[in-house]
Amino acid sequence: MNLVDEFQRSWLLAQLGPDTDLADLERRFFRLRWVRAVALEVLGERHAKLLADPLKVTVDGVATMDLQENLRGIERQIDQVRQAPAPDDRGEEDEEAEWVMAVTWLTPARRYR
Repeated sequence: MNLVDEFQRSWLLAQLGPDTDLADLERRFFRLRWVRAVALEVLGERHAKLLADPLKVTVDGVATMDLQENLRGIERQIDQVRQAPAPDDRGEEDEEAEWVMAVTWLTPARRYR
């Protein structure tokens, strides 16, 4: 059972890369219900993973590994996903609408004779 339609899947893969696990995206979409939220969660995890490890490692005279630009790239990507139109965005008319909950009690009708 696919929860994400083809248009949403294409948008997610365009934002996250073609090697992204589709089953993982489906599970996230089932929980989050919005493709933008799915993309932001995946990017947030990638960002956190980079922050968890040293961004720059130098072995004197041998090699230097610098991941700071990767971190900045993911931060730019997160900003881009926040601003890019997503396939399941609500329309402008929906943005001003408020959720309303009504409660109704059903009682037996009185019979008049």
